[in-house]
Amino acid sequence: MKSIESDLMRVDVNCDMGESFGAYRIGDDEKIMPFVSSANIACGWHAGDPMVMAETVRLAAEHGVAIGAHPGYPDLLGYGRRNMETFQGEIRNYIIYQIGALSGFARERGMKLQHVKPHGALYNLAARDERTANEVISAMKAYDPELILVTAAGSLCAQMAVSAGLRVVKEAFPDRAYLSNGQLAPRTLEGAVIHDTDVVRERVLTLVTSGRMISVDGTEIKLEADTLCIHGDTPRAWKLARAIRETLDGAGVRVLPMARKY
Repeated sequence: MKSIESDLMRVDVNCDMGESFGAYRIGDDEKIMPFVSSANIACGWHAGDPMVMAETVRLAAEHGVAIGAHPGYPDLLGYGRRNMETFQGEIRNYIIYQIGALSGFARERGMKLQHVKPHGALYNLAARDERTANEVISAMKAYDPELILVTAAGSLCAQMAVSAGLRVVKEAFPDRAYLSNGQLAPRTLEGAVIHDTDVVRERVLTLVTSGRMISVDGTEIKLEADTLCIHGDTPRAWKLARAIRETLDGAGVRVLPMARKY
């Protein structure tokens, strides 16, 4: 069991951001950015567009927040949360394309991408499917093997990426409910997304002090988490971000970008 006196005195807080596009506004990026250390920026396929990508990178630079690509399926209508049938190599090329797009805006600001975190259905499939995980890993190694992969704690993708020589950061979700097997509760399940800031504070403190979380059926599960994720599209997500940051600061936990933590 890990305690707050150990290596968990430092933790990263990441948020999925830059998910507005065109006339559609999603999330409160300006309000959230001061409370996080890493931003996962949508690359225009499941959400985002060139204008939003440029503005989100600018905002991250202004607040000293590290940035990473948040590639997803080409699925604006489904917000990247629907599985898609793909041919061999498609996912690899999807990811390289999206990393490259965001890298251009990062270079404009004199920044370098820190990490890659697949989005939605792609993230969930890579966590359990060998072919998908292989394509994610192959894309990152082809583009820049120094990039950090953010993936679910205990996932197949995490194990395979470590074996392939990538740096891996395992994440947990204080604002999402978990099943007793350690997997995220499906969004179709009532209570899958947690909005109560007091509940989130309690979950964060339990996680960083004991490496554990309570599942939807009351079972205590172990979660080895290097970074805590906030979903930027959750209503009033900025309040959750503030609550998480206040809880960590109050417990003496340093919040640092994942590249500085490792």
